[in-house]
Amino acid sequence: MRLLVTRPDPDGERTAGALRLRGHSVLLAPLLRMEVVPASWPDQDYAAVALTSGNAARAIQAHSEREKLTLLPVFTVGPHTAEAAHRAGFSDVQCANGDKDDLAKFLSTRFGPADPPILYLASEDRAGDLELASSGAKMVTAVVYRMAKAQSFPAEVISVLSRWQIDGVLHFSRRSAEAYIHCADAAGVTDRALQPLHYCLSRRVAGPLAAAGAVGIQIAPRPNEEALIELLKFA
Repeated sequence: MRLLVTRPDPDGERTAGALRLRGHSVLLAPLLRMEVVPASWPDQDYAAVALTSGNAARAIQAHSEREKLTLLPVFTVGPHTAEAAHRAGFSDVQCANGDKDDLAKFLSTRFGPADPPILYLASEDRAGDLELASSGAKMVTAVVYRMAKAQSFPAEVISVLSRWQIDGVLHFSRRSAEAYIHCADAAGVTDRALQPLHYCLSRRVAGPLAAAGAVGIQIAPRPNEEALIELLKFA
């Protein structure tokens, strides 16, 4: 298949590589760009760090508190975030192997009201916080990055869409799906951009595409890269 991956780097490069190994032709066009947000948090003891994205780990690599943070155990949503945490300097890395809800459950089994708070390193545009109310565990959220949307497609993307040369588009976040529709509108290729099959990480990710009129939408059975790529077997 001729596929377009809109995921930001470096995750987009990893996804493109996995698809090419499966014999697909891949065009990589990141529609989001990570921007580090100057961040601070209360100076107190923390029980652990929580990450729902590898971008959060990348965002603190140059932070003045990084060495102090990396002495703490870190709990991550999935294996790719765990890898980013290791690269950022964390040594005690524990992975929920699921989505944000799985991470919240994972944390709730390990921490309670008597423990110091967990420091959640988050995105400015996140879809809600980690909910640990059932365990009584405390959470401090620190915004360490944001994802800026692209305002236009690269020329190559406009060209291949205009010539109907894309069979499928992979979408990993709601914001990148929104950026895809915006860029298609700006280039005057909306009808052609909606024509390929759209492979989405979740129903929430698919929302902007469905609202714009895309018909060929497929939803990953689990919210991770592997499950999304598996959908291509049935194309």
